[in-house]
Amino acid sequence: MRAGLGLVGDRYFNRPAHRNASITLMAVERLPRPGTHPADLLCTRRHVLLRGTDVDAYTGATVFLDCGTGTGPVDLAVRSTARPCARLDTTLGPGAQRALPGGGGVRCRPLTDGTLTVGPALFGVRDPGRTAAC
Repeated sequence: MRAGLGLVGDRYFNRPAHRNASITLMAVERLPRPGTHPADLLCTRRHVLLRGTDVDAYTGATVFLDCGTGTGPVDLAVRSTARPCARLDTTLGPGAQRALPGGGGVRCRPLTDGTLTVGPALFGVRDPGRTAAC
């Protein structure tokens, strides 16, 4: 991941229209039918699926993810909600798009360079900003 640019190798990497929303996070628990369809990044079109974290509550905050790879945490500015698209009805099942308003995840701008890996990660808040919890 590169600060201000996004995920290296992503189709939207360093595209001006996507710099403020180049990383998408979603809570696995918000998937419409998690028992029928396993959590899958290809199905959700999100970059990171987190378990046990209501990421939708952090719009306006600065958060971090630390995968424990030795490169340190990656800081992310949570900029906006990620609107579910109609493709979810195909990948997860009919009605999935309508089942996700307000729970489709968040779009973030990377503030620091770093490495994210598949597996356990530590999620935390650096600056609560104007989160929904306030």
